[in-house]
Amino acid sequence: MFKKLSISTMGSAFFLVALSTVAYAAGADMAVAGLKYFTTSVFAAGFGIGIAAFGTGIGQGYAIRGAVEGIARNPEASGKVTVTMLIGLAMVESLCIYALVICLILIYAHPQSAAIADLFSTVTP
Repeated sequence: MFKKLSISTMGSAFFLVALSTVAYAAGADMAVAGLKYFTTSVFAAGFGIGIAAFGTGIGQGYAIRGAVEGIARNPEASGKVTVTMLIGLAMVESLCIYALVICLILIYAHPQSAAIADLFSTVTP
């Protein structure tokens, strides 16, 4: 687990450094500001969806634990408990989906997208 986390962290850091080098080589102030805004939005979106997924997982775990304990105490009510649990899990999951939508808006709907596109179109490999 730690090895996968460190590899992804190093890959993200390398990607960030590579993008900042390209931005400073272009020399356009608006593109650099747009790139800083973009990287900040990406980090905010990553942390946001991570926290939302963590909270959703814990909430769903508590819901399933409660449902299983309820069914163990009263097996005749398993149908009603299961239906109620599934509705509750859908409600909890919708919170994570809302967080995902907000994170995607942070990444893809920002005002400096034209400046960033111009930055990458002027740099030739």
